[in-house]
Amino acid sequence: MKRFWLLATVLLALSASEPAAAEQRFIVRSTLGLPSLQQFCLLHSCSVVRGLDGTLNELFLVTTSDLINPNLFLGTLRLVPGVVDAELDQVLTIGSGLAAVKNIPVELSQNTPITYYGSQVWYGYVNQPPAQIVRVTDAQQGFRVSGSGIVADIDTGVDPNHPALAGVLLPGYDFTRNQPGGSELLDWPYPSPPPCPNCQPAVVNQSSAAILDQSSAAILDGTPYAAFGHGTMVVGVIHLVAPTAQIMPLKSFHADGAGYLSDILRAVYYAVQNHANIINMSFDFTSSSQEMATAMGYANQSNVICVASAGNDGQQEVVYPAGIANVMGVASTSDIDTRSTFSNYGSDVWVAAPGEAIVSTYPFGTYSANWGTSFSAPFVSGGAALVLNLSPSITPSGAANSIAHAKRITPDLGNGRLDLYSALSSLQQ
Repeated sequence: MKRFWLLATVLLALSASEPAAAEQRFIVRSTLGLPSLQQFCLLHSCSVVRGLDGTLNELFLVTTSDLINPNLFLGTLRLVPGVVDAELDQVLTIGSGLAAVKNIPVELSQNTPITYYGSQVWYGYVNQPPAQIVRVTDAQQGFRVSGSGIVADIDTGVDPNHPALAGVLLPGYDFTRNQPGGSELLDWPYPSPPPCPNCQPAVVNQSSAAILDQSSAAILDGTPYAAFGHGTMVVGVIHLVAPTAQIMPLKSFHADGAGYLSDILRAVYYAVQNHANIINMSFDFTSSSQEMATAMGYANQSNVICVASAGNDGQQEVVYPAGIANVMGVASTSDIDTRSTFSNYGSDVWVAAPGEAIVSTYPFGTYSANWGTSFSAPFVSGGAALVLNLSPSITPSGAANSIAHAKRITPDLGNGRLDLYSALSSLQQ
C-alpha cells in the first residue's frame, strides 16, 4: 500500500503543478467494474470515458492529461484492486504500406449494368480475373450457395446508398462519432458528391483508382482523405463473393485512415454481441496488444470467424490482428499466382488471395480498382460466408480448415492461394 500511495502522490503533484494539456488514453480491464475505476479517478485526476466491451462491463477507456508520465500512470493502475490489465491506447492507420496503383485494369471501364443477385452492378465488377481465380462462380453455382450470416467489417464505413449493396447492408455503428450508422459519406466535407458527367479512372490515393473526374481525384488525393472509400471498397469484395450475406459496417477509422485501438475493440465486442458470424479486419499494426488478443479470444469463443489482412510492408513480420491465434491472416497474390511484392508473408499467413487491381464498389455509387492485402482479406471473409451457407453450424476452426484447402504456391504463403470451390468441396468429403 505504501508504494501505491507514493505513486499516487507523484501523479497528483504532476497534475497540480502543470497547466491543462491534451489527453492521454488508456485501455483498462477491471473485474470490479466501473465504480472502482471512477473512485480511482476521483483521486488521480483521470476520467473514465466509456466502456469498451458492451454488456460485459469490464473494459474501459480512461484518459488523463498528457503531462502525466504514462508509464507511471500504468504502474499505478496495475496496483488498483480489480485491475487485471492496462495498456496505452494506440492510434492505428488503415491502408498503410507499400501497395500502389500500377496499370488500371480494363474491367474498371466495363460499366455495362447487369443484375447480380437482385442488385444492379457493373459487368467488370462481377467478371474480373481475381473472382475467376478464386472460383467465385464455380463455388456459388456448384454448391448452390451465395452466402449467409452477418459479416461485420471494421473499417472507414460504407456508402449506404450504393446500388450494388442494396438490401444487404445492416445499419451498423459509427464509433468515431458514437452514433448508429456506419456511413463514410459523413466524412465527405462538400455539399454534394463529385460531378461525374464524363468520369474516367483516376488515381485517388496510393492504393486505389476510382471512376472520378480529375478535379475530384485531386480533392481526395491528400492526407485528410487518404483512406476515404476504403470501407466501401472492402465491403464490395465481400459482397462479390457472398452476395446474399448481410454486411454490418462498423466505422472505427476516419477518412485520413487514423483510428483508435479502443474503437476497434468496441467494434469487435459490438459485432459479437450483435450476432455477427464473421469479422473482417482489413488493417494491421505492429505493436502487440493484450486486449486485442483478448477480444479475438472472445470472438472465437462466441463462434465468430475472424479474418485480417497480413500487411503491405513486403516483409516477414508479425502484425496484428493477423498474428493472433484463431485469426486467419491473409496475404496478397498477383493474377499469375505469385506473391505480391508489397505483401507480407510468413507464419502469420493462413492463406493468400488476389490483392492486385481488385475491382470493387466505391462511394457515390461508382467503382474502383484496388491494390493491397486489405482487398485480399475480404475474399476470405466472403468465402467464410459461403462456408457458413453450406455448413451453418461450423466452428471458426472448422471454417479455417475448410479455407485451408487452397492452391499451394510457396511455403511463406501459408496454406496457399484461396480456392473457394476446393474449400467448399472439403466440407463434403
